[in-house]
Amino acid sequence: MEHTTYRSKKGVCTMAVDFSKSKTRENLMRAFAGESQARNRYTIAAKQASRDNLYSISQIFLFTADQERAHAEVFYELLRGQTEQTIEICGGYPVNLAENVTDLLKSAVHNEMQEFEDVYPEFAKIAKEEGFDQAAGAFDMIAKVEAVHGRRFALLAELLGKNQYFENPDGGEWMCMNCGHIQKGKMAPPVCPSCHYDRGYFIPVELAPYLMPELI
Repeated sequence: MEHTTYRSKKGVCTMAVDFSKSKTRENLMRAFAGESQARNRYTIAAKQASRDNLYSISQIFLFTADQERAHAEVFYELLRGQTEQTIEICGGYPVNLAENVTDLLKSAVHNEMQEFEDVYPEFAKIAKEEGFDQAAGAFDMIAKVEAVHGRRFALLAELLGKNQYFENPDGGEWMCMNCGHIQKGKMAPPVCPSCHYDRGYFIPVELAPYLMPELI
């Protein structure tokens, strides 16, 4: 049994909150379901990106999907005390199916920013009111990560929409995600001159993982 403390003019009063009957219990399961579905949506989106020869974007979808798995694990662990119980929830979850990768990215932006701006702040507020500080902290921290996901997907969608993911009229640099070759110029080459992989494996260096400017 956990407790929520309320402060009034007459002092402090405490009301017991049974976790098994709390809104936080349901919200943790909603969050677990949402993160699990996000992982699957991004895994499916990655396949579409691969079909479109956008292999580097496919890898970004998969990278993000694994972080959603980690988020789901955090929320699931907070339900450990409910093992062997069934938690019934009512919620709406998005269906994002498209053959255009830019559309998939835009849908991902909407979903991630909704979690950051609305869903998780509300869940955190309820958890704090009910006295479940650990859950509130998890909602707050993961909300910030979702904002990063949203901004990254937004940048990718913008670059693709402007045909600037593989081209930059002002000049730029791209890294091959297969072998690490860095190409400078106004566009990524049709084929990597080092490993001969398709252009779709190139990614703008500013988006390349683990690449530090001082190493170029």
